[in-house]
Order: sequence, then structure tokens, then C-alpha cells
Amino acid sequence: MERCLFCASAGLFLASAIWVWYTRVHMRRLMEHMNAMLEDAADGRFQESVYDESMLSSVETKLAHYLSASEAAAKNMSEEKEKVKQLIADISHQTKTPVANLLLYVQMLEEKELQPQEQSFVQEISRQVQKLNFLTASLVKASRLETGMIVLHPKWDFISPMLEEAASQVAAKAACKGQTMELALQDNFCAYFDRKWTVEAIYNLVDNAVKYTPNGGKIKISLTNTELFARIEIADTGIGITEDETARIFQRFYRGTDVCGEEGIGIGLYLARQILAGENGYIKVKSEVGEGSSFFVYLPLQR
Repeated sequence: MERCLFCASAGLFLASAIWVWYTRVHMRRLMEHMNAMLEDAADGRFQESVYDESMLSSVETKLAHYLSASEAAAKNMSEEKEKVKQLIADISHQTKTPVANLLLYVQMLEEKELQPQEQSFVQEISRQVQKLNFLTASLVKASRLETGMIVLHPKWDFISPMLEEAASQVAAKAACKGQTMELALQDNFCAYFDRKWTVEAIYNLVDNAVKYTPNGGKIKISLTNTELFARIEIADTGIGITEDETARIFQRFYRGTDVCGEEGIGIGLYLARQILAGENGYIKVKSEVGEGSSFFVYLPLQR
């Protein structure tokens, strides 16, 4: 009796072991097949095998449908991207000559002896044409960045000369408002960035600091070396930004409620964020209403 029980137990144990082994082998083969399917899908070589009633065949069918839909969506997106590129090129080409002609005619009128009221009209026309020119150029830049028409080429370069170049572009405007501009650039070290486009991003930030800081205020540009990033801080003693607006100021065309009367179209910060993101950097802001704002730009120290 005991021997029979032992034999039955041994047989049950052996059957269980064989079942476990079979299940593991089956699962391993299934996972290897699924892995091969995903690798083929990633390489664009996936083909559905002969259909049967198994669960694996159902998965293959659904994966094939998904890849087909993804391919069609990618093709449509590529076509739309090309259309946008062509539209941008057309806008840039078609508006360049009329705006240049308008600016030329305005300059010719400004050289003539006009009545005070006529002079004010000409000055207003000049201001509006310049605004239109700036708006068109900014839209073209933003659209080119979004569609990949402009490719950033970050390289290992010194940061201080780039900051000095950006600051020099707004120095005259700051002087007209009696503002003090300080560059705290004791350490001149390097980071990875595209100098041409990063200068434009920093210029937009410094120009905003000058624009929204009252006469006699102060703008400070400082540079700090952190573990992974070079941190650039543009601090001002301006009007500040409310807490609920700090999350929206980087949106295209967004302008705060307190600055609607100031000159601008609300695209400078958006452009700055797009440029920095394109070179694996980022931007943050800290502000207090009535006390001023600090914008922090982070440039990567590694490629």
C-alpha cells in the first residue's frame, strides 16, 4: 500500500515537473517569437504569418493593423510638414519685398519737410511697418524651428562672449532708460550650444528684462557652473510676473495682463524656449510681483 502511494506521488511529481518544464519552454518560445515580431516591426520588416485561431495569430493581426495605420499617419504627417515648409517659404518670399519697399518709402518721406501732423503720421506708419516686419520674421523663425527647417548645431564653446554679445545688443536701450546692466562673468567656461541661435534666445530674455523694468532699474546677468549644466541667470528689478502666469508666458503669442500696453507680440519667450530645447537645454523662471524676475537658462555640459 505504501509502495503504491509512493509510486503515485512520484508519478504526480514527475508529471508536475514535466508540465512546468513544458510551460516554461512554451512561454520562452512565445516570448522569443514576440520579441522577433517587435524587432521586425521596429526595422519595418514585419509580415503577418499564416492566420489561424490562436491568440498569437490574433496579436500578429492587430500588430499588422497598427503598423499599417502608423505608416499611413507618418506619411500624412510628412506630407503636411512639406506643405508647411513650402507655405513658410512662400510667406517669407512674398512679404520680404513689400515690407522692404514700405520701409524705403517711409524713409524717403521722413527726409522731406512735413507738417507736424504729417510727421506724426509717417512715424506711426514706420512703427507699424517695423512691427509687421518683426512679426513676420519671428513667425518664420518659430515655424522653421518647429518643422525642422532650422537645425541647431551645438558645439563646445565659451559662454561669456556669447552673453556679452547678447547684452551689447540691448545696451543702448537700457542706457536710454537709465538702467544699470551688470555682467557677473568671473568664470569663463564652456558648454554645448549653438552660438548664433543661443545669442538670440538670450537677447530675447535680456530685451524683456529691459522692456519691463522701470527707468533707473537694474539688470544682472550671471553665470554659474553646475554639475551637468551651465546656468545663466538674467535677473531684473522690473514689474514681476504673477504666479498663475509663469506657466503660460512661454506660450506663443501669450502676453501678461500687466504688459498688454507695452510693445511686443508675445513670441520672444516662446522662441527662446524652442531654441534651448533644440540644444538639450531648458529654461525656468522665478518672479515676484513688484520685486522683479529671474530667468534661468541651462546649457548642457555634455553632448
